[in-house]
Order: sequence, then C-alpha cells, then structure tokens
Amino acid sequence: MALMHEPTAPYHSAQDALRVLETVARHSAGVTDTELARLTGLGTERLTALLRMLRREGYVEQITDGAYVTGDTLRRLTSAHDRERALREKLQHTLDRLRDSVGAAVYISRYVDGEVRVTQYAAGPGTPAVNEWVDFRYSAHATAVGKSLLTQLDHNARRDHLSRHKMARLTSRTITSDKLLLSRLESQPPTVPVLDLQEYAIGTVCAAVPITAGSSVGCLALSLPVEHAHRLKQAADALNRSAAPVLLSLTL
Repeated sequence: MALMHEPTAPYHSAQDALRVLETVARHSAGVTDTELARLTGLGTERLTALLRMLRREGYVEQITDGAYVTGDTLRRLTSAHDRERALREKLQHTLDRLRDSVGAAVYISRYVDGEVRVTQYAAGPGTPAVNEWVDFRYSAHATAVGKSLLTQLDHNARRDHLSRHKMARLTSRTITSDKLLLSRLESQPPTVPVLDLQEYAIGTVCAAVPITAGSSVGCLALSLPVEHAHRLKQAADALNRSAAPVLLSLTL
C-alpha cells in the first residue's frame, strides 16, 4: 500500500519534540533550555512551546536547577515491559483532556490491513459518541474518519478500498459516486480538517485530521451534535493544534 505523504504541522511538531527528547535523554544529569536551543537548533519561542507541551505530557521534568531530565511518561513508553498498556493509558489520558478542552467526543482511528478501525475514543454525558449504526469499516466514504484515512492513501489504494466496500447512501447527504468521492479526496489539502456534515448520520457532524507516523496511517477526529455545528470549525482547528502529543506518543 502506497501512502500520500505531505507532512502536516502536527508531524513537524512531533519531529521537533523528538529532537528535544533525544537531546534530553543523552544528558542524564539534566540539560538547560539554553543548551537545548544550541544543540537542537530550535528557536527560543519554538523550544519554549515544545518544552511546555513535553512537561504537560510528562515526557520531561525540571529538576531543582531548572535543567530538564526525562519524565516518567517517556520512561514508561520506551520500556519494553508493558509498553502497549502504557501507550493505551497515555493515549486515553490525552483523549480525555482533548474531549474536555474542545468540548466534543474525540477518536483515534487507524487504517489497518485495508480496514478502518476506531481504536480509542473519549466521550461523556455532554459530549456523546457517534452512534455506530453502520459499521465504520463499511462507511469510510461517509465519515470524516474514513475520508481522512483514505486521503492518506495513494489513488490505487483508495480505489481498492472502494471496490471492497459498496458506497451505500446513509443519508441524503452521502456521496455515493466513487468518481466524485475520489475527486474530493484528491483535492483535500492535508492541513485542512476533513468534514462529515451529516453524511454518516442525521444529527451529527464530524471532523478529522491526519496523524500519520511512518508507514502507519491514522487520524484524530471529533463529533458534535448538529445543534453545535457552528462550533465545528473552531473545534477542528483546536483538534489539529493538539494532534502533536498524540502523534508523538504513537511515534515513540
């Protein structure tokens, strides 16, 4: 399966964060922000923002003299012992915080063995999850999650997926023409969230942003009741800005 790679802002943030973490890890006694700037080549403003995120996520800690050392989250995620459970717990914690900050149910989805899979999500009484009335594996053409994942594949892989899954009309807004859908996917900018405006289910709007790590295709998505549709763009932009910690966890 070939991928259509065009790095997004979260990808660049995650890559810069990895540079910082690798530098911190090489200095077991601690490294100052001044030294980090010199060693990583990152500007002060950029480095300050990354360090704030890395401290919040538990990847680095500050010791008494203000120097940075590796944090507990990084140690657990890079340990061979129970790494999968540590990663799942970390991602769930991040999703729970995202749900509260954007005021919407949020989801992580991956494209695995030619199928769409929602692997984790965070919802609540005021932020209900989408009612999966049609299996997400068979409705990629109608969901923000599915369309975001398909945009990250090449043309042949997209056609292969659509040949295996009939494009059923789920609502009056659902695209059922493979030619039209492929054209929309082709023209979708990777930096702009993919939307589902009641294409999967009446009463629900969704948005998704890519979080591709290496050869693994993934996305981060949110859903809102249609009465909150006026918040969709703002929430989607906030989700995009917050995607870097999720991508970083998946990359480590």
